Amino acid sequence: MEVILLEKVENLGNIGDRVKVRPGFGRNYLLPKGKATVASADNIALFEARRAELETKQAEELRAAEARGAELQALRITITARAGTEGKLFGSLGTIDIAEACTAAGVPVQRSEVRMPHGPIRLLGEHQVEFHLHTDVNVTIPVMVVGEDGTIFGAVPGGETPEADAAEAEARAEVETPAPDAHDAG
Repeated sequence: MEVILLEKVENLGNIGDRVKVRPGFGRNYLLPKGKATVASADNIALFEARRAELETKQAEELRAAEARGAELQALRITITARAGTEGKLFGSLGTIDIAEACTAAGVPVQRSEVRMPHGPIRLLGEHQVEFHLHTDVNVTIPVMVVGEDGTIFGAVPGGETPEADAAEAEARAEVETPAPDAHDAG
């Protein structure tokens, strides 16, 4: 199925690109959401007449997303959660919790804009959370998760776990310890 894109679609193309897509993707996603139209002669003529309007709309959406991204960059989020003595949360913090915390802090964020490639947060400390505001705008902000009593167990920049640090230290200790030589035994 050949379609004309009416807006920029990630991993597919820009406004006005004629692309071939699988029929199901075109019928079930691109056409109903208004992201594309079927590439017929009539639709091509209609698109060329509306091209400037669509490009202006896309530029406005990009500017709005960049402004929201700047607001998010200035934001520092701290979430309080119940946790055990080892710094593990009772439950986890997911996209809904992060979106609600941002909205409560004054920057409205939809759940679908929060990206957590490593899964939900399950440990106390600082974690990096990515927000996908537009096809061209991705923002990463730090989220600090503290215990109800104010503890910050294993706060490691970059969101690494205390277990990973212990394993790394153990690996370093094994490398530094020289192995006995077979020549020394005899």
